[in-house]
Order: sequence, then C-alpha cells, then structure tokens
Amino acid sequence: MKIVHVVEPFASGIAAFVQSIVQNLRDDYHIVIHGEREYVMSSSEIIKYFPDDNVQFIRWRSAQRNISLVKDTAALLELCQLLRNLKERQMVDAVHLHSSKSGFLGRLACRLMNISNVIYTPNGAPFLLSNFNAINVLYKLFEKLGSSFGGKVVCSSQSEREAYRRLGIKALSINNGIAVNESHSSDDLPLPSAKFRIITSARIVPQKNPALFNAIATYFKDFDQFEFIWVGDGEERHRLTSPNITITGWLKQREVLQLLNGANLYLSTSQYEGLSFSVLEALSLRKTVLLRDCVGNRDLVKKGLNGDLFTNAQEAIVKIFQYYNNPAMLRVMGEYSGWLCHKEFNVDATCSLYRSLYERV
Repeated sequence: MKIVHVVEPFASGIAAFVQSIVQNLRDDYHIVIHGEREYVMSSSEIIKYFPDDNVQFIRWRSAQRNISLVKDTAALLELCQLLRNLKERQMVDAVHLHSSKSGFLGRLACRLMNISNVIYTPNGAPFLLSNFNAINVLYKLFEKLGSSFGGKVVCSSQSEREAYRRLGIKALSINNGIAVNESHSSDDLPLPSAKFRIITSARIVPQKNPALFNAIATYFKDFDQFEFIWVGDGEERHRLTSPNITITGWLKQREVLQLLNGANLYLSTSQYEGLSFSVLEALSLRKTVLLRDCVGNRDLVKKGLNGDLFTNAQEAIVKIFQYYNNPAMLRVMGEYSGWLCHKEFNVDATCSLYRSLYERV
C-alpha cells in the first residue's frame, strides 16, 4: 500500500507522529511530503530518523505556517502537481494529512485531483487556543470548510475528537503511541538530579503557554532546591524570564531522554494538545506528570494515580510542593505512568489501527 503523508513545516510532535507510523509499517511504501524548516531541525536531520527502505521525501517548497492568500494559493497549486505526478505513477493508495494548514490545503487538493482515500490528523486543533479569540472563529470556519472537501478526521486523543464533534464535524480517534519497550531501556541514563527537577519539552510558542510556565517557576525562584528546564526553543522564548529556568534549545533525542530521566516531574502548561509525544516519553520513563487541564492533556492523566491536572499557577504550585514533600508518592505514581503508557499508548496498537484504517478507506 502506497501512503502519502503530507506535512506542513515540521514541528517535533508531527515529525514524531509520522516517524512512528512509517517505522512500524515497514512492509508498506510511504512517501512523505513536507514543508520548509521551522524551529526544530533541517530536512536532512529529519530524514535520518526515518527508515530508508520504505520512505521517500518530496519537498513541498511553497508550504509555510502563516496564513497568506498568495503563498497558500501557490502551495495548493504545487501540492496538486505533486499529487498528480504521484497518481499518474500509481503511487497513491491513501493520503494522510497532518496539522491544520496541510489538512485544509491537502483535502482541497485531493478533491481537485479526485483522490478519495484521505485521512486528516489535526495533531492539535488550533481553534482550541481561546474561547474569545476572533482568529479561532476563522479556524473553526476553515475546519468546517475543509471537512466539506471530504476525507476522514482522525484525532490523536479522545478529548480532541470530542472537540471536533462539538464543532459538528464527524471524527474518529486513534491514540498516539510510542515504542514503549525502547523508551523503558533507561538503565544507562543518568540518575535523578540533585535538585527537584521540573521539566517540559516543546516549542516555545503561544500554544504551549510559556507565560504560565514562567509564572509557576517564578514562585520558586528563591528556593534553591528546585530547578526548571524547558527543552526546546521558539518565538516566545522571551516569556521565560525567571532566573531558575534553563532553556536548552533543541537537543538530540538521546540528550532529551537523559534530561527527562533525571527529572522528578514533567510539567505541561499547554493551552491545547492533540496528544503530546513529550508527555508520552515522560510516562514511558515512569515520571509523574502535572498537566494543565486542556484537550489532549486530560487523556494522559489518571488523577491522583500518575499525576494531576491543574487550571492555574496556584494549583500547580500547591501540587509541586506536595510532590516534593512526598517522594514515595512520586515513585508510586511514576510506576503507574509506565504501566499506563504500555497499556494505552503503545505504538503497536496505534499502527495496527492505522493499518486497518488505510485498508478501509
């Protein structure tokens, strides 16, 4: 089966999602079309993480994240040409679109090219950013219009699926998954930090709410026993001003795992998610998680068993003190995190469901 993945400029979560699919469907032939570099790594660095026997990369040069009528029209025309060429060579059985921009342009291009086997995975719906933002209204209109072009919407968490259904869009859900056994091979990773380490890993962008992360860290700035680490970089870096926050920039996966394994707590301040691969990594390494209560995050927490949800900085601060004063509870919660990841977020189950979906459409 020849599956075409269409991806706008790479962010770490989308790259991890596509990588997990193609690495575990190795008897299929995949073509990954992607946009220009943004934030994370160059295309040559991305490609080396994918198997070379069943993946071909095609640059989607006109694709970019910001909305622009002229540039988006050029991206649409280019994508139509790419899909036409692949279709003429009988290299399209299914098209899988990732994230909102490629989801909209891709579904329109597939409609124009008469390709009906189309799957769209939002990987975090942008209309969830705020309930009072006029831009969100525009995103909702785009999502509804995109759905009218055809294809199946497949969300990466149940709470994201429910958000789409409330919008009046039919959607399925298949949980993101990771290679749990590989992630559990942490015996040779560093032991926990001497300080109480609180970590997150993500692009520093409005969706991840760095201002809230900074507010939480600022409360602890005079407590030498606490340290905060943000793995990643991005346009909102200036929001992280507290002196006890270390911003590492983008690191190789092995380096991220080393920092994560040495942490006591994983903290997410996101405004919305699809289903975070960074949190899944934390679960697989048996870490307690403290996540802002939002779509995508709430699917990853069994409250009081592997962590907690919070709605504001004060709630998060109280929970951090509770965890710090009860290390035995942290260990028990961490073990439950590992069990939960293996049971509900194993990549084998994810790929089995996608295989069935590719064969059905």
